[in-house]
Amino acid sequence: MDNKFYITTPIYYVNARPHIGHAYTTIVCDMMARRERMLGKDVFFLTGTDEHGVHVERAAQAAGKPAQQWADEVSSSFRRLWDVLGLSYNKFIRTTDAEHKRGVQEMFRRLRDNGYIYKGKYTGQYCVFDELYVDSAGPGAPCPECGRPTETVSEENYFFKLSAFEEKLLKLYRDQPDFIRPETRRNEVASFVRSGLRDLSVTRSTFRWGVPVPDDPGHVIYVWLDALSNYCTAIGFGSPDPADQQRFQRYWPADVHMIGKEIVRFHCVYWPAFLMAAGLELPKTIVAHGWLLFEHDKMSKSRGNVVRAETIVEAMSRDALRYFLLREIVFGQDGSFSFDALVQRYNADLANDLGNLASRTLTMITRYFGGQVPYPSPTEARKPADDEIAEIARRTISEFNAKFEKFQFSHALETAWSLVSAVNKYLVENEPWTLGEKQDDVSRARLGTILYTSAEALRVVTALAHPVIPESSARIWAQLGLGEIVNFKLAELKWGQLPLGTKIGKVEPVFPRADKSVVEKMQAMEQERRTPTVETEKKAGAAAQPAGRAVEVKPAPAPAASAAGAPATTPAAKAGAGPPEGKISIDDFAKVELRVGQVKLAEKVQGADKLLRLEVDLGSETRQVVAGIAEAYAPELLIGRKVVIVANLAPRKLRGLVSDGMIVAASVGEQGKPVLAGFLEDVPVGAKLK
Repeated sequence: MDNKFYITTPIYYVNARPHIGHAYTTIVCDMMARRERMLGKDVFFLTGTDEHGVHVERAAQAAGKPAQQWADEVSSSFRRLWDVLGLSYNKFIRTTDAEHKRGVQEMFRRLRDNGYIYKGKYTGQYCVFDELYVDSAGPGAPCPECGRPTETVSEENYFFKLSAFEEKLLKLYRDQPDFIRPETRRNEVASFVRSGLRDLSVTRSTFRWGVPVPDDPGHVIYVWLDALSNYCTAIGFGSPDPADQQRFQRYWPADVHMIGKEIVRFHCVYWPAFLMAAGLELPKTIVAHGWLLFEHDKMSKSRGNVVRAETIVEAMSRDALRYFLLREIVFGQDGSFSFDALVQRYNADLANDLGNLASRTLTMITRYFGGQVPYPSPTEARKPADDEIAEIARRTISEFNAKFEKFQFSHALETAWSLVSAVNKYLVENEPWTLGEKQDDVSRARLGTILYTSAEALRVVTALAHPVIPESSARIWAQLGLGEIVNFKLAELKWGQLPLGTKIGKVEPVFPRADKSVVEKMQAMEQERRTPTVETEKKAGAAAQPAGRAVEVKPAPAPAASAAGAPATTPAAKAGAGPPEGKISIDDFAKVELRVGQVKLAEKVQGADKLLRLEVDLGSETRQVVAGIAEAYAPELLIGRKVVIVANLAPRKLRGLVSDGMIVAASVGEQGKPVLAGFLEDVPVGAKLK
């Protein structure tokens, strides 16, 4: 059985300083690397910077600096941020490293020697921003990727026979559906390839900032062949050193390439074609995630809404940022960031739920049992509720792992926090603090059972959450008296492993509650950081705008210029700045995700006349929804009924229960009872309403 795990981030373009969008991709990879290490894998986690190309050369010139100095400064800012975030990467590669240049030249030689490289002349459009040839565009036409004007290029180049791989690539996508995830991206790529592939220029001769072509130094290697090769060169490809060669044999192929959705074509079309031509194995899977938006708007330095990860770390913590990004954003979809949402999620899930569970459970063990994990009673003091928590925990372990393996990180955390909520509810209902004031044996036996059950559930959640919130979970683990959590073997996690009599550590708060002043502090910090940054980047000119090829945050497209140099008039400009008053745009409506769900469980919420707690099957998952329909519908009549759910609504708490979605119903009059939306025809569960 192969025990290695090789995971990569995209290498980030050195045209601007890093921000939270870059951090998102890298944190996801860090989480996966930490989890695989806990599972006993030999992990190699790679990240780094992409430093060649005309875009970087022009940005450096505009800033009045040599290209190498510019690359050094920006690359070091990425590395500093990764260290501030405490990321556990094994190597940080730079494409200006000598070992990388040597490996890229070896890759070019293989392609050439295998008959896939020929010399020719290219005349057409080129997008400097994306380092992309745009064969279908006319002079001055906008780039289809970023919307910026293209430049006409005419030069002698070496070409790669990409057209020879059309059928091979389509067969790859058919035979190995997991090669590209999620399915929507695979379908997009397959459609692009089916439309026809043209041979690709893989060198440039009009600038010098790049890796020279072997035996023809008048050409430099196209930045995408250069950049993509880093995944191989970083682990020894092209090196004459036997140790490097052995390392390459050990870790290649990559298990996961993690990328943003805007660079799918390069990774899923060009890269596998290069590897096939070079006679190298293909990566096992390429996973594309969505964009990270700021308050539902695209991050852009021109808009002044870029968020620095350092701000959140300084004002709150590393784990606050990690948990928010991994829980709040459904992986693979676009997600929105705001300071208010960050603080709300932190307080609800970490301070109130997990933090509260850890604090009161461990405090009561200290107070009532001298700081030693109590023995649960085997018989007379046990109740069905104890066994129910144990069963929820067993199910949580299984479901968490299954969802994680499918890259459903947010849903996996949702599952884990369902256990946290269940245990907090269990404590409230069983009132161990009341039993602690009694001295009889029965009360003490019952108290021991409750606190052992709660502490064991806390241990399970902490182990599962460690890759996500490594620092906080390590503190809770130590307070449980279990030593270093990094030594725990996650594959062996099961219920009932908490040693009886374990001496717990000093109990201290792990998640101090954040108030509104924290939001104000972060906003002020961002404003302070933003002002000098904007001025600095203005000096670098248009060439220093953020690159879309290795950044998962999509920049706002610049308007195409007319022949006279004025911005071209667009339909949106003609219609005005936005929709008429009282109306919403189609873009606003598209943000609402409506899905068909089927009610699997319905019950009244204790103490609330109007509320029902529902468990609704959405096909790929089951959601808990709290709905104010108790006066209109008896719970038992809802079982099996298909309903419409707003699936991407931020969760909120009602009567202590998390409602993850909203049921769509009609309101009949001001005081009328709600009427659920339904269907006359049979509609599959999980179907999306359009």
